[in-house]
Amino acid sequence: MISIKNLHKKFGKLTVLDGLDLEINKGGIFAILGPNGSGKTTLIKCLLGMVIPNKGEIKIDDKSVLNKWEYRNNLNYLPQIANFPTNLSVSELINMVKNLRPKQANEQELIDLFGLTPFLNKKLGNLSGGTKQKVNLVLTFMFDSELIILDEPTTGLDPIALIHLKELIQKAKTNGKTILITTHIMSVVDEIADEIVFLLDGKIYFKGSVTALKKQTNQTNLEHAIAELMS
Repeated sequence: MISIKNLHKKFGKLTVLDGLDLEINKGGIFAILGPNGSGKTTLIKCLLGMVIPNKGEIKIDDKSVLNKWEYRNNLNYLPQIANFPTNLSVSELINMVKNLRPKQANEQELIDLFGLTPFLNKKLGNLSGGTKQKVNLVLTFMFDSELIILDEPTTGLDPIALIHLKELIQKAKTNGKTILITTHIMSVVDEIADEIVFLLDGKIYFKGSVTALKKQTNQTNLEHAIAELMS
């Protein structure tokens, strides 16, 4: 589904992506891991068209996405930080996003799932970080798209909301969706990821299953396996 070839990106003299090659097949949960500064966010922003690479090719479903925008109608994106207009209510924000996208939305099921009904008329500026993240999840999952990109989706979530998030991700996988996720919570990766892509200094150092990584590093704990990979 996603094909990335020889991707380069520099910010001034800093090389962030250094000839990155990556193939991700349709369907499944793919965790993009790496320490801060490894290139994860830049890679995601290149996929979204928010950052233009200096060199290389990105294709989704065999079609180049560079300098295009239409393909974004068939992907959902959850940003790491939910920077919402503080003067809008939750319901106003949801309706605004619905009006911006040419797709049918299914927000009520998600509102019920995350218990957001009491907050619908509250201003976003008055919500806790965890509640904002639940709103963020509603905005992400209320549209039916083939590609779902989740940047640190577990931030601020309570245990029950985290269970619901993992259920949503697994449901999306069952329905044939492709899910890319970045997270520092290795227990989530260990539980749900089909494949890991580990970035370091703008290059891929590992791509494969959690089991394969543990075997390669001779570790039974995923956090220890990642630490071994980094060293």
